Amino acid sequence: MKFKERVFSGMQPTGSLHLGNYLGAMLKWIDLQKTHECIYCVVDLHAITVWQEPGELRHAIRQVTAAYIAAGLDPEKSILFNQSQVSAHAELAWVFNCVARLGWLNRMTQFKEKAGKDRENASVGLYAYPNLMAADILAYRATHVPVGDDQKQHLELARDIAQKFNNDFAESIRTAGYEDGQFFPQPEPVIVGPATRVMSLRDGSRKMSKSEPSDLSRINLTDDDDTIAKKIRKAKTDPEALPSEIEGLAGRPEADNLVGIYAALAGSGKADVLSEFGGRQFSEFKPALADLCVARLGPIAQEARRLMADPAEIDRVLVDGANRARIIAEPILGEVKDVIGLIRAAS
Repeated sequence: MKFKERVFSGMQPTGSLHLGNYLGAMLKWIDLQKTHECIYCVVDLHAITVWQEPGELRHAIRQVTAAYIAAGLDPEKSILFNQSQVSAHAELAWVFNCVARLGWLNRMTQFKEKAGKDRENASVGLYAYPNLMAADILAYRATHVPVGDDQKQHLELARDIAQKFNNDFAESIRTAGYEDGQFFPQPEPVIVGPATRVMSLRDGSRKMSKSEPSDLSRINLTDDDDTIAKKIRKAKTDPEALPSEIEGLAGRPEADNLVGIYAALAGSGKADVLSEFGGRQFSEFKPALADLCVARLGPIAQEARRLMADPAEIDRVLVDGANRARIIAEPILGEVKDVIGLIRAAS
């Protein structure tokens, strides 16, 4: 079966989206709208794998949606919704819980990192998180998934689950009319360019993260101009001048990070940045970087704040997107039930 090219991706509503999300994923998401059918999700079911305060979660779902739209995701071009409104995600995840093997999940490094030493006290949801991610993708038979380094292993698992489902139910799949036995596609990763990994402003060896305690470690997409400039001014650096060649960034993680951020925001390469600023001190470079960050991110923050002032409109966008998502996902889920031998209500 030739599958229609379709993109799926999503982010958790667990804090404000930040510069790393924007440069590492959202710029590619926005660009993909021009060439693909795109489905972008606020993955709120993933968020509750660890406890969330209910009121804060509702606020965060709307805040992430506002940031999506403000950054350039068009709800008319793409399908934009929150995951929990489409029950096919949870239903298909249970089917995949019965397809995936314990050995596969035991190899998932993110669970080990997130659960820490107290693994026995982690939720079953956190352990089975990758099966839900596979369901997110395959509920739409998505063929392409923009992923960062930390999600590559989960996408490989989604491919394994798709293949095992196809193999386990091959005869039933062919009886359903899929002569090649391919019910689910093998989703391909979309690698997202040179600025995929934006690091903390306080520690160039750590990825910029919503969960890092210090707010100075990241630039949030909701930060105002003064806050953006202050965070760049306080960003950790070393005492040396910027090098003139890329090789000179080796062993200087903070310098490499700030140069990479400038290059990504300017739409250029690190070599171009160093040709302009090489030999100059950070006291000269940081103001230029701050001005660039404010110019690019300031309008996004302003638009996100405007959208957040009208939560009913955000909810309308999410409901409309969920309705459109169900039109794709529900027939696929119905076929899944037929293939595995479940009885469903006649449509």
